Amino acid sequence: MAPDKYIIGWVFLSLAGLAENAHSEVYKCPDASGRPTYTNVKRDTVGKKCTLVIKEVSVVPAQAPTRAERASSTSTASARNQDRRQILESELQNERQLLSGAKEKLAEQEGIRSGDEHNYARVLDRLKPYQEAVSQHTRNIEQLQSELGRLK
Repeated sequence: MAPDKYIIGWVFLSLAGLAENAHSEVYKCPDASGRPTYTNVKRDTVGKKCTLVIKEVSVVPAQAPTRAERASSTSTASARNQDRRQILESELQNERQLLSGAKEKLAEQEGIRSGDEHNYARVLDRLKPYQEAVSQHTRNIEQLQSELGRLK
């Protein structure tokens, strides 16, 4: 007799589960403009071209972050900004050194006058890469300073 009690209990639980799933069906119904709307109320689907989308839906309401989570995200952002600031300052220092070196090389090249450069255009062509290096490092410094200004 004991096995019969277990079978009856199992059947009862199965039927309860089916009844519960019947209420958790979700239907997709197009509205007048063709946009889909979703409903889990069976009577709202009468007379519409609705399709069954999901039989079981688990809905978990969104929870607002706790104070600890907000504080953690704020401290994480602060630490990230501090790390970014250190990286940018390091890059800025490096660019300043590169600019100084580029200016020295440019000045050195401007002081050199070889006899085969009778045409001044040849002098300008020889100096052009050095001038471009100086202007590139100057632009990099300006961009890094701008980026650092936005972090404040």
